[in-house]
Amino acid sequence: MTPHVTIIGAGLGGLTLARVLHVHGIPATVYEAESAPTARAQGGMLDIHDYNGQPALRAAGLTDAFRALVLEGRQAIRILDRDGSTLFDKADDGTGGRPEVQRGELRQILLDSLPAGTVRWGHRVSNARALGDGRHEVTFANGSTVATNLLVGADGAWSRVRPLLSDATPEYTGRAFVETYLYDSDSRHPATAKAVGGGSLFVLAPGKGIQAHRERGGTLHTYVVLTEPLDWFAAVDFTDAAAAAARIAREFDGWAPELTALITDGDTAPTLRPVYALPIGHRWDRVPGVTLLGDAAHLSAPNGEGANLALYDGAELGEALAAHPDDIETALTTYEQAMFPRATEAAADGTRLHDFLFGDDAPHSLVTAFIEDEREERKKQEERQNS
Repeated sequence: MTPHVTIIGAGLGGLTLARVLHVHGIPATVYEAESAPTARAQGGMLDIHDYNGQPALRAAGLTDAFRALVLEGRQAIRILDRDGSTLFDKADDGTGGRPEVQRGELRQILLDSLPAGTVRWGHRVSNARALGDGRHEVTFANGSTVATNLLVGADGAWSRVRPLLSDATPEYTGRAFVETYLYDSDSRHPATAKAVGGGSLFVLAPGKGIQAHRERGGTLHTYVVLTEPLDWFAAVDFTDAAAAAARIAREFDGWAPELTALITDGDTAPTLRPVYALPIGHRWDRVPGVTLLGDAAHLSAPNGEGANLALYDGAELGEALAAHPDDIETALTTYEQAMFPRATEAAADGTRLHDFLFGDDAPHSLVTAFIEDEREERKKQEERQNS
């Protein structure tokens, strides 16, 4: 029978794997570096796609719980010019295939679906090594160790499990996000709240932009995007919140004040998020007893697919192990041979998306892409109605 599965990382992918294994009666333990589920904020909104994220949650038996988290109206998309004028505006009519939820809430339903004790908090990996015959040993910073016949690295961009399979390391893409929040925006920042609208906002120019999303309770979550070398950001004093906000805002001089307020009036200190990626097409030769999922396997520039792919990886790996309980290697081979091409395609699509967002023709390239998508969707609807 499939042995006890050791999973490193209690993100969406690792927890989905643990849940799907539990559904199939396969025991697993998840080791997580953070000290508790609430040790840090879990990011913002996620659009969960009907072709990967949602099927993964279905395999986990959590569709109803997921649906209860959906924030209605958040699939709306708005593109504004830097002067605040509208270039594209699409309301959420309830028919879209990418409902929005908060990452932290989605993670919590996964945690709640697992037996008590499945996740071991406060276990930061310091080393992982091969023992031979498909077995591996993981050493944690707290001094404890675990030996396992089946090790899964779901531990993100800087995975400590990845070196067992690959020499690849993430590289800076040349672009970074600066994260800010505005709370109670409708009452405290009405002009900015109106500009953002009910869902996602894009205000773009070649090499830079302001992206914001309306979260629960009138919170506006913003990612300011700049294409600059790491040395440029190192010269910004992010320990001085006001000075950092002012320096970042200077890159958007002349933009509408209701837009730059997302930077200058933030209720949290600006947080730098450099964007790293693994090589597109990253893969490895089969190594007995170990594999990767999510960002550990295929970190790429943010493109709306990262969380969905992690969910799908976790579900697909769990299903493969359930389908081959007496043959771990067949299960891992089946999973990896399907995962590699879909991850490569998603990363390539992400590169094209960033060209739309921040290339020389921004924002008009993105507007054109959305208009073409709407035209194609209308065509498909007409064909369905006439068939």
